Amino acid sequence: EVQLVESGGGLVQPGGSLRLSCVGSGFTFSATHMKWVRQAPGEGLEWVAGIFARGLAPDYADSVKGRFTISKDNTKNTLYLQMDNLKPEDSGIYFCARGFGPDAGGQRGQGTQVTVAS
Repeated sequence: EVQLVESGGGLVQPGGSLRLSCVGSGFTFSATHMKWVRQAPGEGLEWVAGIFARGLAPDYADSVKGRFTISKDNTKNTLYLQMDNLKPEDSGIYFCARGFGPDAGGQRGQGTQVTVAS
């Protein structure tokens, strides 16, 4: 059974940082492209970032480029999203999913809530 478990969300002030983690199991993590997607309140899913199976060639949505960094540790079956200089518009539920993107579809975990507010 494929499982994706996200963690690391929380409440942070504008300009702050958070690091999200996603542990994958039930599939060959090291052979799987991965992505982060998010959903703001009342909005649809938005692709945020994707990375290839071996942890190379990440790509980002324009809205987060230069502020977010996606990475992948295949020895730990873990996907990360380092989020710096956070803005209120980054608030939402963040999910990891299989696949690179830039679509936001695919099986997701339960998500982790990120709230950026002063």
